[in-house]
Amino acid sequence: MKEPKTALHTLAERAGILPSYVEQSGREVRHTSDATRIALLAAMGFDASDEQCARQALEAWDARDRERLLPPVRVVRAEHATHIAIRVPGRRSGAVGWNLAQRMPSGEDVERAGRSAPDEHGILRLRLPVVPEPGYHPIRIRLHYDGQHPTGEQLLIVVPHSCPSPRKRLAGRKVFGLGVNLYAVRSERGWGAGDLTDLTRLVKWGAAQGAAFVGLNPLHALRNTGGDVSPYSPLSRIYRNPLYIDIDAVPEWSGAEAVLALIEAPDTTQALAELRDARWLDYERVWKLKSAVLEALYEAFRRTQLDRGTARARAFRDYVDREGRALDDFATFQALEEQLSGSPRERSWHDWPAEFRDPGTAEVAAFREQHVERVDYHRWLQFELDRQLHLAARAATSAGLSLGLYQDLAIGCAGDGSDAWANQSLLINGVNLGSPPDQYSDNGQDWGLPPINPHALVEQQYAYWIAVLREGLRHGGALRIDHILGLFRQFWIPQGSTGRDGAYVQFPTQDLLGILALEATRAGAIIVGEDLGTVPPEVPATLREWEILGTRVMYFERKDETGFKPSAEYDELALTVVNTHDHVPIAGFLAGRDIELRRHTGLCTAEAAAQALVNRDAERAALTALLQAEGLLLEGDPDSPTICGAVNAFVCATPSLMVALSLEDVMGEEEPVNVPAASQEAYPSWRRRLAMSLETLIGEPDVNAMLGACDARRR
Repeated sequence: MKEPKTALHTLAERAGILPSYVEQSGREVRHTSDATRIALLAAMGFDASDEQCARQALEAWDARDRERLLPPVRVVRAEHATHIAIRVPGRRSGAVGWNLAQRMPSGEDVERAGRSAPDEHGILRLRLPVVPEPGYHPIRIRLHYDGQHPTGEQLLIVVPHSCPSPRKRLAGRKVFGLGVNLYAVRSERGWGAGDLTDLTRLVKWGAAQGAAFVGLNPLHALRNTGGDVSPYSPLSRIYRNPLYIDIDAVPEWSGAEAVLALIEAPDTTQALAELRDARWLDYERVWKLKSAVLEALYEAFRRTQLDRGTARARAFRDYVDREGRALDDFATFQALEEQLSGSPRERSWHDWPAEFRDPGTAEVAAFREQHVERVDYHRWLQFELDRQLHLAARAATSAGLSLGLYQDLAIGCAGDGSDAWANQSLLINGVNLGSPPDQYSDNGQDWGLPPINPHALVEQQYAYWIAVLREGLRHGGALRIDHILGLFRQFWIPQGSTGRDGAYVQFPTQDLLGILALEATRAGAIIVGEDLGTVPPEVPATLREWEILGTRVMYFERKDETGFKPSAEYDELALTVVNTHDHVPIAGFLAGRDIELRRHTGLCTAEAAAQALVNRDAERAALTALLQAEGLLLEGDPDSPTICGAVNAFVCATPSLMVALSLEDVMGEEEPVNVPAASQEAYPSWRRRLAMSLETLIGEPDVNAMLGACDARRR
């Protein structure tokens, strides 16, 4: 006889915690333990430590729903947005009076009033005053019955049927673009890290070679110190890293005579020469040098612009007003961290004095007023970043890149960062994002990132998701969503445990994708989902329904362990790449550099490395044979640069709508930017700079010829 479901299991199910999942091999079902259920529920704010507590949590949930006239948010397609359903608390029959108000995009409220009878379930269905267009529509309702006048509010989000169609957006063409880790770019005029002027030069050069876009790593804000340099573990997913500001392009030079003396000082010129020549990016040293100049330029901005109310000052204030509280919180966090954490950073905001751990305290408000110039400095950095990125995007369009910039949105942010500080009811403690055990790791992966509480996300009317998308889509014609499976379900691991004790949590997929479609439509941007790893069966069809391109990586597109798929077998509705930031470039793949690094960093044994090298020889032979069969290589034993060029031509021969060629593969780079699971001491991930300067790359005949051939193959 089947045992009755416990209150714990019922609560976990309602909260979206899946009872089991099939491991990546497909051979074993892993079941969620009760201890994991209790830990994950606690992180969401539910006490389920015993059956009585779980029952009380369920009863409280039910009571809240009974008393609520409207859910806080409703996401629907246009044809379902004509009516609204209102729950009449404690009443099942008889007419009730009502006043319904709908906020128009102009800010005007349109109202209707009347009396109607709810159905047998106590639901009152009313037609909206105006059929809403796609967008955001605040709704207010006030009822009148039995001497009561309950009120409710809802944000109605009307969304299109899909994201912009990639086929239509590309006018039926199959295109290629260049993928760049901007921080890794080396130039003769740079400050030791790639910047937005380097990006402008890249987009102009890419357009001349026939590219349709330039793809970027996430430009999210980082600390630029210690190990906090991964673009996929940022302080914020809304705001960007001022490391990318081009000092020379800041307009305040004319009012900053002291800056020239600072830059021309012998110590500065020597440091610049060393940073430009360095093989590895020294974030802390680069940022220390740049920030000293930026602070002087900001002082010039205050004197020559802000105090005089110039057009640039008005643009700054307009930017600050548009960004609102999100920018206030970010800039305040930056200023607080400078004051409270020391340099180098000694502690996270979790260790700050209690009065500063919550952005809503009176003490934080007082700090913001007392340090207004420092807070404004951090606002100004984001303003200038946004301006320079806008100019790079405009240059891309003017040069003829049909998609312009293709930006990247990380799956999460650091738990000790500004987004986590400013959104503590949303980004939760006690659990981390990660992945379950697989053939690479018996314990799975713990990414150390706090997950979003899906229930709080709904209560807050998806405000954070909307803000993240808008910033990611600003200035770009395409956006990559890192680990798009996270919009379907996320793997949560209780802190202190391994992936063996984790479980999947469901997310409101259709709502999240609907909002993504709305924001992408407003921006006219193509959406690409990174859908690698274990993909639930419903995901591919759902992505196709929403016109979201998947991602295909040549390294993973196999017929068997060593054999690669022919180019004709690749998906059309996809972005195809040779590799990703988690892999070694093709020249390094051919040389077995990734295997050597795994052995060097202790991620595999000498015996495993030796066997992997034997397998790699077979893979290289199979790849060479495939390239020869497709007419991309002559018979014989080609050298590595020749194979690299043929591989780039191979992915351009696929039917995929979009192909991205990384600068590493274009240049023949061997070193990876990242060795997953390796410590910074074992390998300096996210620090490797390109061996070839931008000036050399742009003038390299072989590179230009190879890209010209790729353009012809795409056409």
